[in-house]
Amino acid sequence: MKKYIFITPEGNTTAPNGDEVENMQVIGIVEEVADENEALKKLLLENDWIFDTEFNIAEFICHEII
Repeated sequence: MKKYIFITPEGNTTAPNGDEVENMQVIGIVEEVADENEALKKLLLENDWIFDTEFNIAEFICHEII
């Protein structure tokens, strides 16, 4: 079984000094799946907040963690 990490260029974060910073954000890590498609399905099933916060799933970048 494989492990994947999903990141997105959407959104931004606040630095310790209060400045807004544009960067990549980790959406989640999925374990015990066969492939990238299964990983995305599992990510979305286990994290309703992804839809609630209106992230664009098409923007997600997926990498296998070895």
